[in-house]
Formats: sequence, C-alpha cells, structure tokens
Amino acid sequence: MTAKRNIQIIYKEIPDGLPDPSRTFEIRKGNIIPEDVILKSEELLLRTLFISVDPYMRALMREPSIEIDFPALKIGESMLGYALSEVVKSNNPGFNVGDVVEGFTNWEEYSIISPSQTISTLNKIPNAKDSTVPISYFLGVLGVPGFAAYYGLHKICEPLTPGQTLYVSNAAGAVGQMVGQYGKILGLRVVGSAGDDEKVDYLLKDLGLDAAFNYKKHKDFNTILKVTCPNGIDIYFDCVGGKMLDAVLKNCNVNARIALCGMISQYNRFFEQKPLYNMGSAILKSIRLEGFLIGKATTEFIQTFTKFIKEGKLKCQEVILNGIETLPEAYVGHFQGNHFGKVLVKVAEL
Repeated sequence: MTAKRNIQIIYKEIPDGLPDPSRTFEIRKGNIIPEDVILKSEELLLRTLFISVDPYMRALMREPSIEIDFPALKIGESMLGYALSEVVKSNNPGFNVGDVVEGFTNWEEYSIISPSQTISTLNKIPNAKDSTVPISYFLGVLGVPGFAAYYGLHKICEPLTPGQTLYVSNAAGAVGQMVGQYGKILGLRVVGSAGDDEKVDYLLKDLGLDAAFNYKKHKDFNTILKVTCPNGIDIYFDCVGGKMLDAVLKNCNVNARIALCGMISQYNRFFEQKPLYNMGSAILKSIRLEGFLIGKATTEFIQTFTKFIKEGKLKCQEVILNGIETLPEAYVGHFQGNHFGKVLVKVAEL
C-alpha cells in the first residue's frame, strides 16, 4: 500500500482586516494511505480535484463569540471551502467509489467527510467523467456562480422586461460575468463595473455589455451611474454592497428590483460596516431589495446554461492555479483584484 501526499491548508490566526497569506494560513504537509482509512457510518473519503476561491469565506474568519448564521472556523483546523472531489472510499449508501461530487470540504488533498455534518449537502455530478464541457465548469458557469445569476434574476428581479437597464457590480467576477451575459440574452440593457481597465475592456469587447466603467476612477459613484445608466436603473444585481449600493438606491427607477448576492467591499470589515444613507429611496420609489442563498442547481438551469454554452452565447472566464499550496495567495489576491472571472485551484486530475 502506497502512502499519498496530503497537504492541508490550516487556519492559523484570525485576520484583522485583509487576511495575510503567511500569518492567516499554514501549509501543513502530511501523508495518507487511503486503503487504511477506516470510515465511520455515513462517512466518505474524498480526493480533492478543484477548490473554489470564494471571498465570502472571510465571514467565517472571526471570533467564535460573534454569532451569525454559520459557525466560525476553528483555529488550528483545516480551512473550509467549496470544492469538486472524487469519492475514493465510501461507507455511505448514497455514494459510490468514483462518484464526482460538489460541496463544502476541507482545504486538503484528501478529506474525510460526513455529508450530514457539512454546512451544505454534497451533490453528485451526473456523468461527470463523460462531460462534454470542462469539469471545472461545475464550480463556475454550471455551478454556484451560474445558478446564483439564474436564480437571482428570475426569482428576485422579474419582470425581466427587454430594454430595461440591469446594472451589475463586480461584473467581471464569477457571478457578475454570468449575470451580465444572461441579462443580454434576455434582452436587457446591461451595464457593469469592475476594478481595472482590462476588466472593463473584457466586459465591453468580449461579453458585449452595453456600458461599463472602472469604479476606481470615479470617487463619485452617483455621477458615473447617471452617465452609464441615463434612463435610471431598473434592476441591480449587487455583488459588492457598501457605497455602490448606496449610490444605486439614489439612481433606481420606481419599482426597481435589487438582488443582494454579495458584499465583497464589506467582508474585511464585516462587523464594522458603513451605513447606507439612501435607504429612504427604497420607500419613496417602491424598490424591492432581497438577499438570497441558493441550494442545489436545478435541472432546468443546467440544461438552459449548457445550451447557451454550446451555442457560444455564454463564456466562462476562468483563472486556474495549480497546486493546493497556491490557495493562500489566491484567496488574498481575490480581494486585491489580482484575477477576474472564476478563480479555482486545481489540486488533482480526475
């Protein structure tokens, strides 16, 4: 029996503001012999294939005494993240060796997981090994980011009237690029913002948005929104929160809809957030704001987006970094705007 390398990324220290790759995390090297692992009832041994790099995990890096919906991560334990994995050993009747699954697991090459004890269920990817699209897409355009765009637009932002203005912040991000492209497919006038000129060019030239701007070049968000959204904002897909959300409220039309999907501008000061000054507009203009979490992707969504991918109507900008050791730098780089599109770390081949 051969020992396999099992590198773990350990959560070492609660960050003050932006996490630090070397202080917040520790790369711990170890070994595992999969054949010798004894699983308890319901447990699985997973081999990690891809790990999704997601800013929202910052909310779990906090003092345990601060209570929100999800428990704080424990110092000295492996980091947690959304991943694509292969079942290499199973003591669970719902999963077979060779199944490919998506869901929360640890930042490590091999993980022992009890599906009933994770913060969300593990979902099997049907026929993953025979997929006609890259398997990484199941963490991107056909996974949580794509489904967040689909669900948020249909469940919160309807009516999706052709010609109305949809504005999406962080439009070059994993969710934002899906929202922008799907909005165009639906016939909306789509405006996006991003944090550098290269990303803005991508939004305009590659994704075909109607207008886009670099928010870092505009201290007054209110003015640039009036320029890029001259007829006002009917739909806002919010991925950043903070001052941008405040400015959007001022520029919304009557009966506007706002899907609250992410708050990346606030995650590093999650419990010392800036106030919103324009909330009165929500009353005066009958604006509907709604936050949401998503569950398992629906068959309808997967079929719809797969069709658009094959027709060339949906593009998926991916940044794939190789090796589990790159996770700390990749995670912090997300907040610094070092990448755009869906950021993944490839841990192993399927």
